[in-house]
Amino acid sequence: MSRLTNDINNISHTLSESVTQLVSSLLTLVGIVVIMFFLNPILALVAMSTVPFVMIVTAIIAKQSRKNFLAQQKALGELNGYVEERISGAKVVKAYGREESTVQEFQSINESYRRSAIMAQIFAGSFGPIMNMVNNFGYAIVAFAGGWMSVKGILSVGLVASFIVYVGQFNRPINQIAQMFNAIQAALAGAERVFEILDEKGEKRAEETFFPQKIEGEVTLEEVDFSYDGKTIVLKDVSLTAEPGQIIALVGPTGAGKTTIVNLLTKFYDIEDGKIMIDGHDISSFDREQLRRELGIVLQDTQLFMGTIKDNIRYGRQEASDEEIIEAAKMANAHHFIMGLPEGYETVLSSSGDTISRGQRQLLAIARIMLIDPQILILDEATSNVDTRTEMHIQEAMRNLMKDRTSFVVAHRLSTIKNADRIYVIDNGRIIESGNHDELIRMKGFYYSLYTTQLALPGHDVA
Repeated sequence: MSRLTNDINNISHTLSESVTQLVSSLLTLVGIVVIMFFLNPILALVAMSTVPFVMIVTAIIAKQSRKNFLAQQKALGELNGYVEERISGAKVVKAYGREESTVQEFQSINESYRRSAIMAQIFAGSFGPIMNMVNNFGYAIVAFAGGWMSVKGILSVGLVASFIVYVGQFNRPINQIAQMFNAIQAALAGAERVFEILDEKGEKRAEETFFPQKIEGEVTLEEVDFSYDGKTIVLKDVSLTAEPGQIIALVGPTGAGKTTIVNLLTKFYDIEDGKIMIDGHDISSFDREQLRRELGIVLQDTQLFMGTIKDNIRYGRQEASDEEIIEAAKMANAHHFIMGLPEGYETVLSSSGDTISRGQRQLLAIARIMLIDPQILILDEATSNVDTRTEMHIQEAMRNLMKDRTSFVVAHRLSTIKNADRIYVIDNGRIIESGNHDELIRMKGFYYSLYTTQLALPGHDVA
């Protein structure tokens, strides 16, 4: 976040001040040089003899300034990130009694920022005194050369005196340009951090995009392989089929690859080998934005945005009417709790959605999908971490949502997927079992082990 605020402001401030001053300094410099050469070319060259030294000093100081300004901006970004994280997690900090250690950690990071800022200012501040010394050296050279030429009768004393005045005017724009170059190092340090974001690889676009006019909902994965880092295999030879309107459940231990399959279906990542097809068409040729508009996704952690409840439900379909929003909320079992709020659908939520419960946020997410009316649904742990009563409301809303739609359900609670048309059991990136609930129970394999383990745990009613 610091890159998009502090660094951008730093670049904007430096450029807005530097451009006008640079033009003025260059015009002044050109005019003074022309006058000096007109008066006496030899003495003009003597006056300009300090320019290479100015350039060398400027380059050395600028290099060190940029390095320290970059360290300063990085430290500031780390400091901002730490403060934002601790403020958003203030309850956890208090719950674990970590207030004092948090202050100490903040002071440590702040001290790092202070040291970087001091070093950056030391190098930037040393520029002026060094340039004054160079300027005085330039005055001395011109005075000496001019005095010698005056004694020899080559120049008049008045011309030498005029030249010394012009040397001062010549040095002023030179110093200004050099100071601007030094000041720009802070902006370049910020720009370097901003360009790190801009240089990140974007999502690949298919050379020729295609999208069917109507989605029926048949989804097929054929021998799909995938790795996030190009080294560790996350999915290997994954093949599955979902007929239109079927409910497909993905189960398995944490880290098995369930959510990765969801990420591939939504084209958040591209597969390395194999095919993913919708209605017989390879999605590698699909336009990403259009594909995602045709998918309904409800995640474990529902993201709500600052604004009214109505605006949050309308998020995926901006043109929806108020009547359509209310109807979607009713279908999602969200209408009752919304009307119980002080402002109803006009209730303003915070960016984190803390004004309503986790289960209510899930119901709003389902209402949001109801309004989009997609043909393919992806429900990733949509009922986790909610109480039993809330889960009942969510389950009813999900049944309404999944009716006549192809649905992929990722779940730990096996009670939520007993009625799935087909269950795929995933472990270490491979599908090790598949079938409906009864078939998998009769197999007495990995699914049976998960099922019986949950039976023995309190609060997991899977019978």
